[in-house]
Amino acid sequence: MKKLIYVLLIVVISVSGWLFLAQQEVTPSASKPASSNNSLLSADNETYARVLKPRTFVFPQDHGAHADYHVEWWYFTGNIQSATERKFGYELTFFRFALTPEQKLTTSKWRNNQVYMAHFALTDVQDNRFYADERFSRAGNNLAGAEAEKYHVWLYDWHAEAGEELGSGIHLEARMDDVAISLDLKSEKKIALQGVDGFSQKNAEPGNASYYYSYTRMATTGSIQVNQQSFDVTGSSWMDREWSSASLSAQQAGWDWFALQLSDSSELMFYRFRRKDGMQDINDAGAVFNADGSKISLNFSDIAIQVLDYWKSPHTHITYPAKWHLSVPKLGLELDITPLINDQELNVRYRYWEGAVRVTGKKYEQGINGQGYVELTGYQ
Repeated sequence: MKKLIYVLLIVVISVSGWLFLAQQEVTPSASKPASSNNSLLSADNETYARVLKPRTFVFPQDHGAHADYHVEWWYFTGNIQSATERKFGYELTFFRFALTPEQKLTTSKWRNNQVYMAHFALTDVQDNRFYADERFSRAGNNLAGAEAEKYHVWLYDWHAEAGEELGSGIHLEARMDDVAISLDLKSEKKIALQGVDGFSQKNAEPGNASYYYSYTRMATTGSIQVNQQSFDVTGSSWMDREWSSASLSAQQAGWDWFALQLSDSSELMFYRFRRKDGMQDINDAGAVFNADGSKISLNFSDIAIQVLDYWKSPHTHITYPAKWHLSVPKLGLELDITPLINDQELNVRYRYWEGAVRVTGKKYEQGINGQGYVELTGYQ
């Protein structure tokens, strides 16, 4: 489902929205703050474009921004290692959100109703260290933005950009203090449409859905820098794209999201919502993408997830799940999922846990392993 960080966006608006709204010519209704119950589909929000039915994706246009929708993200995560098998995980994410449904024409380079936010994180397994940073900017004056004709999304000098040659892949660059990545990603599979042909329904409310596609396996090469040490690395990445004007329902407290790359060249994505009443959410969904690119859809009744261990953050004192057993009986899958390190909590504007994991288990009684990323939101 990756990544409905709507609570996060509400926090960002509350922290920084006044600065950007001061630059806009907006009606009073457009400047009202979002409600505090996670509902971005308030009366103030219904004038944004809505995700109501499947659509045809068009590339490269859909790699770029969809400014008439309220929120959007480009999400890169990956597991990489040095020649000596020193392991790292990384996350580089870009969010766009609109402060108003429409941008009035202006000659100002600064006045813009689009705001961007980015997160960069690196997991150093050997040193048991996790590094994370975030940035914010309006889209005006080329400080941040997204282009389609040549895949390019950026916030200051953090960026994801296609190479000059068609099909050459995507290059990532980001730096915080003495931690940096410079990575080249090239997809090994065709674009995967999540949900129903890319239409991903989150709950029963009309419009509470997103358009969602992924690159589930991207060969990754490049270099990273950690505390004055440089490493040439190889590995595999995952890229998620969603845009929407939706929200969680009043009963949905948060979600657990799994993106796993398995050793038989298949991938599994699954998200489960956690309900406030403790019941299972029938909107839980995902898919397995086989080695040949074919897709097997999964719903709430196809998969069982059991938490095997917990970890309490020393920074926020929030307790998160820290190991899972994931079972898909109809596919003969029995998987144990373990964080590479427990402390992969992003203690930023909105706290959440997102980290690199390893996978072991069986598929039809044959051994299987893998790697991936897990995201946990809404824990308190």
